[in-house]
Amino acid sequence: MDLAALPHPIVQAPLAGGPSTPALAAAVSAAGGLGFLAAGYRSPDDVRADIAAVRALTAAPFGVNLFVPSPEQADPAAVDAYAARLAGEAERLGVRLGVPADDDDAWRAKLAVVAEERVPVVSFTFGLPSAATIARARAAGAYVLVTVTTPEEASAAHEAGADALVAQGIEAGGHRGGFTDDAGDFGLLALVRLVLRRTPLPVVAAGGISDGAGVAAVLAAGAVAAQVGTAFLRTPEAGTNAPHRAALAAGDRTAVTRAFTGRRARGLVNRFLEEHTAEAPAAYPQVHQLTAPLRAAARRAGDAGSINLWAGQAYPLADETPAGELVARLGADARQALAETARRLSGGHR
Repeated sequence: MDLAALPHPIVQAPLAGGPSTPALAAAVSAAGGLGFLAAGYRSPDDVRADIAAVRALTAAPFGVNLFVPSPEQADPAAVDAYAARLAGEAERLGVRLGVPADDDDAWRAKLAVVAEERVPVVSFTFGLPSAATIARARAAGAYVLVTVTTPEEASAAHEAGADALVAQGIEAGGHRGGFTDDAGDFGLLALVRLVLRRTPLPVVAAGGISDGAGVAAVLAAGAVAAQVGTAFLRTPEAGTNAPHRAALAAGDRTAVTRAFTGRRARGLVNRFLEEHTAEAPAAYPQVHQLTAPLRAAARRAGDAGSINLWAGQAYPLADETPAGELVARLGADARQALAETARRLSGGHR
């Protein structure tokens, strides 16, 4: 896989938790970008079915993203205290809180699925897989990407055998994808430059990129492609729920919170985020499991004030364009921005 050879240098973010669909991944790949399926929160059988669905829609390469199990241990007392705090939310929505438990998201079974299905591209988030795990994926024909949020993580991923890196800046919507919950808060351009100094690996830039000029900026900084997430949330192919779609069209600002899942993630500011961020513990996936019934009930009720509204800082640039058209537009606008920049620089040296 040569990311630099993509007709359009656009990599779709995996968008776990509902927005990811085979239709979205296939549309992005068919348009000349690289579409991704989210394996997170999906059963191994569902992941296998999603892979088959993408292949039924396009012969173009695509990827699957896996969550690396977290080695961090949650404080049970902190989780219990947060559960007590959320009791009123559960009563208001007429549901019971979920039961927190250790959960590796069927890690080994999903690794087996992507190997057996010979998925062209596999990416890892939330941690660094072992060198043996990366080697196994590569032996099955996969091109392996690892998400990093600091230069140190980039060096570790390089040493473990990654083919390329996804450098995620603090501007990104959704979860921070680094190896630990308190990983770096680097802005994207600074991170891309620092990572490229640390390793020779190709870098996909992620975070706050929602238009062609943003794509051009990270390409000029040395990235081989831009990973775009929030801009795809309003496409018709995405599985984004109705309250989330409406909030993206009328939101105000974003903030980073642990309130919904126990791991830092950026979303639109709403009532739940404002009321519970300060008390939410660093406890993933326990808090995710605790709040899952709350979020499901709120989605059914159309209650945007009580659900996670993941969004990057540039979310106002997103619109309702079909995914394939969006990929083509981003690529064309990036080329135009780079050409205009070249003209300006050439004129400045006359």
